[in-house]
Amino acid sequence: MSDFVYINGDFVPAELATVPIFDHGHLYGDGVFEGVRVYNGRIFRLIEHTKRLLFSARALGYNLGNLTEDYVNDAIVETCKRNDHQNGYIRVNVTRGTGLGLDPTHIDTTPRLVIATKQLSMYPESMYVNGLTMITCATRVPSPDAIDPRIKCTGKYINNIMAKMEANRVGAGEGIMLNQQGYVAEATGDNVFVIRDGVIVTPPPSSGCLKGITRQAAMDLATELGFTVREETLSVYDIYTADECFLTGTAAEVIPAVMLDDRTIGAGKPGPFTNRVIDAFRAHVKVSGMVIG
Repeated sequence: MSDFVYINGDFVPAELATVPIFDHGHLYGDGVFEGVRVYNGRIFRLIEHTKRLLFSARALGYNLGNLTEDYVNDAIVETCKRNDHQNGYIRVNVTRGTGLGLDPTHIDTTPRLVIATKQLSMYPESMYVNGLTMITCATRVPSPDAIDPRIKCTGKYINNIMAKMEANRVGAGEGIMLNQQGYVAEATGDNVFVIRDGVIVTPPPSSGCLKGITRQAAMDLATELGFTVREETLSVYDIYTADECFLTGTAAEVIPAVMLDDRTIGAGKPGPFTNRVIDAFRAHVKVSGMVIG
């Protein structure tokens, strides 16, 4: 049986789901989005994802109309129910509207909400056991005076795609992206954490990283485990010389990294503190989240 895709109130079989050719997201990358995970029939941190989605849309000046938090949450839950989506990935997109031309005053600014469910595997299990190798990418994150890093918009991700292609060319599992000042911002699709002397440090959003939902979950869980967790500006030196390093993201969850630019990080294998955070996260997602019903 085909999965259904939600498009502005209609449930359409996935193979028949389309958007207009003049959708502003298609034409100009004028859209915002969220990736959300479902674990055992529970949608992980749905409220936080929806809030960030609508914050991003408001920051870009979208006319949201009836797209309230409750409306979007209900649509996501109903899409999961119709697709019997108990485990996997949910992709939620909102675009500004429909019409040719950059000027929003000349288009239909009725926003388009699209929700789809999918199985997604980002990294093989061997990388969780052995750890990722990484490179520092030449492609940088956009400057905050161009686009605020807290806005999760589709157009901005071309930089992340180009950086991922850099990592792919040399067979690296991930790429570290720097900001315009040369400090660590994030990986191509994940947030970055380092551990030194038992203290966990991650760059602040002002360094150019997305304020990740899984990032915050890892920070909360690490604090509950008794770790000191800080937001601090990092350079690649701080990763090279860290005792441990791990990345977080909706698709990646919590994954260890053991090498950057041919420099071994710590002992060159997933460290004990990282493994404690991974275990805590995996236990947490089994019992938290909005129940689909």
